[in-house]
Amino acid sequence: MNLTFDVIVIGSYTIDIIFSGLQEFPQLGKDILSTDLKITPGEAFISAVCLHRLGLKVGWAADFGNDEFSLRALNCARDEGLKESLFVFHDRSFRRVSMAASFPGDNGFISYYDPDPKIPAALPALTKAHAKVLYIPGLYYGPLLNTGLKLARMKQMKLVMDGNSSAGDIHGNSRESRAIRKALRSMDVFLPNARETRRLTGEQNLETAIQHLGDLCPCVVVKDGSNGSIAYTQKALFEAPGIPVSSIDTVGAGDNFNAGFLRAWMDNQPMQTCLQWGNITGGISTTELGGTTFKITEELVRQALSKYYPA
Repeated sequence: MNLTFDVIVIGSYTIDIIFSGLQEFPQLGKDILSTDLKITPGEAFISAVCLHRLGLKVGWAADFGNDEFSLRALNCARDEGLKESLFVFHDRSFRRVSMAASFPGDNGFISYYDPDPKIPAALPALTKAHAKVLYIPGLYYGPLLNTGLKLARMKQMKLVMDGNSSAGDIHGNSRESRAIRKALRSMDVFLPNARETRRLTGEQNLETAIQHLGDLCPCVVVKDGSNGSIAYTQKALFEAPGIPVSSIDTVGAGDNFNAGFLRAWMDNQPMQTCLQWGNITGGISTTELGGTTFKITEELVRQALSKYYPA
């Protein structure tokens, strides 16, 4: 069996239950009605599918249980044609569910996760498979990550991490802050959004904040919604404005951005072009409910490049 990929994506699925068309955010004691509903896999599923649709050979190192939510995510992965060689199946419930209150500019989640396996699918995947890039779809740090990174470095993989998180910073003296700094120093590319960048650094000015992250990681790319994106690498700043879209749901927009950016980055495109790819994939994804509902292909991105970023 050939276990060589362009990208290995690590991380578990969720089933996202997305409520849209809300007039206000839910409140205790008050029934709020939505006008639309979407039930679709999320989290690492989005990254794996988006990269696959853009033409990359993707290995998804994912855990599944024997419950109905795992089965739903597994069937969707199979429908997309994702390779199953890095899947790990457990004879127990492994429910991972998120309920999203979705608004055009942002969203809020309530989530439930069954306990993770003691050894996640990522570790056996890294012992038997090889890829150009290891993609980590969230801000991870700690002993398990350190073990995985050693395996990836032995195989000379590039390391790319998304910034998805709601806590933590790089400027404190806590064990958590030290672990985050260590994780970022291990990365080749770090991809937080603007809110995460400001929280991690304690800086409100985005250009100042990204340079602080750039002291730890050689390439930092910040997603700033409709404003576009900004990158800091080799002591230089690069910016690309967002594309005009009629956004209805931002669930998975960051994952879609990352997929577009990575496809161009792995093709050794200029940084400005990489940002443009990310802005296109991230922006277009917000025009439908759910992170993978709009099928974004390489052909679609190239058409959008000519339209929104003419030479």
